[in-house]
Formats: sequence, structure tokens, C-alpha cells
Amino acid sequence: MDRRQFLLGTAAGAGLSALAGTLAAAPAALAAPVGGGAGGAGESADALGELLALLREIDARYLGPEWGVTSPEDVAEGRSYVMHVLMHALDAWHGADPARPRWTRFTQTSKKLLGDNPDALYYSAPVDPARRYRIRGNLAGAVYTSFTVEAGTAEGRGSKGAVAALNDSQFEVRADGSYELVASADPQPGNWLRLAPEAGSLTTRHYFEWQRSACADPALQIPLSIEPLDDPGPSAPPDDASAAAGLRRVANFVRACTLEMPLRKPEEQPPWVSREPNRFPKLRREAGNSAIGFAAVDNVYCSSRFELAPDEALVIRGRYPRCRFANVVLWNRFTQSFDYTTRRISLNRRQTRLEPDGSFRMVIAPRDPGLPNWLDSEGRRSGTIFWRFQLPEEEIQPLKSEVVPISKLEPA
Repeated sequence: MDRRQFLLGTAAGAGLSALAGTLAAAPAALAAPVGGGAGGAGESADALGELLALLREIDARYLGPEWGVTSPEDVAEGRSYVMHVLMHALDAWHGADPARPRWTRFTQTSKKLLGDNPDALYYSAPVDPARRYRIRGNLAGAVYTSFTVEAGTAEGRGSKGAVAALNDSQFEVRADGSYELVASADPQPGNWLRLAPEAGSLTTRHYFEWQRSACADPALQIPLSIEPLDDPGPSAPPDDASAAAGLRRVANFVRACTLEMPLRKPEEQPPWVSREPNRFPKLRREAGNSAIGFAAVDNVYCSSRFELAPDEALVIRGRYPRCRFANVVLWNRFTQSFDYTTRRISLNRRQTRLEPDGSFRMVIAPRDPGLPNWLDSEGRRSGTIFWRFQLPEEEIQPLKSEVVPISKLEPA
């Protein structure tokens, strides 16, 4: 199962019916076949034409009724989502070289996809399971660091799940927070990350529990490097074939995050996805995520839609378990977080004000009710509430919720 497929259930659908309108309104030259430049026709011209055709298809289908996208607002937001996906595809996959990999940051305040987290930084790198790599890094104050091997992601395709993973409690970390791992198919001495035959890329996770959102901090940098243990020699200069291959990797990733994510029925969703708005299912500590692409195997997830009238609020009561990390985030239907640079749309444990008995009360509302733990819905009538509980040491108590008039919460 791909992460977009897994997350679509939590965000109920998606859409991209917007890019088509943009392309249709663009100059005729953009819609015309490519290949008429100084270089003439060639494989890269064909690949560019395929990418443009894919964007038109996404615009016509993914951002339309086929994926449940019908409102102008959803179409506009879907266009933005597609551009974020395309941005990452160009950055991570256009020049991807498993012989000489580099880390690419997955999400930022201006690039959101695959269920981003305001409290975390993520990186990815392409790998070849026939090669060996040395990874060096530093925890840099993160409460959790992990490396996951994604299956099926070669050439930019969607992840089919995790075939191996290591978190910082499973590998040796020096007193200064630094560490070194070897990723390879064959066992290696010391910290070893296994590359299964279907391995196509690595994903790293670096979680922080700060008062501010770590992902919005421009000064936060994770020391991280990856290098081949066996020298591949210098890279070849670009040519028509390599340009075509890069464009097709971009198309593969964009397709994986859109058209290859069918809209799933409620009964097809994972058990941690609520079938009823404003309610949460029972959380299971033993739930595993290894079959979900781009998911953290150490997380317990819980998700529900919120649906509120303009004068309503959703009150959520619960209790954090003993765990490594926990937070809640509000997403749109494309699994993108709301704006956490100017609004409070997520809460981690450090940001949450607890009740005297150690429990919490959170309020999702379009305006500040004058209470602690207000999550700003941005005035949206609906969205996704997504919880992460990482490496819980005990059962997670049920999350209780109630829709109430905002007027009953606000001070008189």
C-alpha cells in the first residue's frame, strides 16, 4: 500500500482538476508537441511530452469528480498540492543517481506532501541494493531519529512499504549525538541497515518536541551525509538519454502521488481511520505500518475528519501515553498540513497545556475561544485530524470528542 493511498482515507479523497485549466489557458506553444527546438526531436522530447500529458490527465481526472473533487476551493488547493509534488519530484528524482546519492529534504513550509508534520524533518535518498553506502549524521537534539528502507521506489515510483528500519534506540550513538551506519544487502559490522532486493530509496525522520514548529525553523539543519563505499567513478555528462530518464522519474513520482492513489471506500480504510466524522476509533498499540509506503513503522496512527458549522467547535479530551513522541496535526484533503507559520494547527506534548489530572482538552474551532490548546481550523468546514503516538509504552486511552457551540466555550 502506498502512503498516499494510506493517507487518502484519512483525508478523504483528493483532486487535481486544476492544472488542466491552467494548461488549457496557457499559450498554444505549451500545448503543442515538444521537440522543435535546436536539439530537434529525441527521447528527452518524448519524455517531456509524456510529463505534460500526465499533468493534463491529472488535471482532468484527479482534480475532478472521479476523485471526489467538486468545489472550486478544492480544485485550487489540489493545484497547489500537485505543484508541491512536482517540486519534490524535480528536486529528488530528476537528477537522482543511486551510484552517487544525496539527501533531499521531503517537506518544508512551502513543500507539503505525503502527510507532512510540523514537528519533523524528513529526507530521502535513492539507493541501489547491489551497492553499499556509509551514512553519517547527528541526532541534533531530535527526540527520535530513524532510517527506513522503502520498497519499490526505484526510478521515482511509489513506495510499497518498509522492508527495513532502524531508530536511534537500535543503533549506536556516540556521546556527542553522532552516528555512522552502513546500508547494504550483506551484513556489516556495527550499525547495519539491510537493503532488500526491492529497496529503491531511504527515508529519514527527525522528530522534535519544541514550543515552536521545528519544520518552520530555517536555522534547523540536520547533519546528514551518504556516500558509496565502492567508488563509482565520475558521473557521465548529461545527454538526451539521461535527460529523458530524469523526466520519466519525475513523472513516475507525480503519478504515484496522484493517479495511482484510488479513492478508497470507508470500509477499505485502515482500522485507525474513523468512518464517522468528529469521532475517533480505538487506538491499538500493536498496530504496525510496515506495509504502508513512506510510513513510520514505530508510530501508532489515529485519524478522523472534522465537520463543523461556522458557529461550532470540536472538543477533544484524552491523555498522552508514555511514548517517545506524540502530536496532532490538521490537514486538508490532500494530506497537507494547514498553515503552521502563522497559526496554531498542531500540538505536540510540549505545546499542550495539561489539566491538573494530566489529561488534555483540545478545541478545534474557526476562532479563538479563549481556551488553552486551541487548534485553528482556518475557518474550514472540514479537514483531517491526524494523531501520531510513537513507540508507546502503554495502551493509549480512547480519544473522546464532542461538537459544541463556540459560544458555550468563550468567556462571557
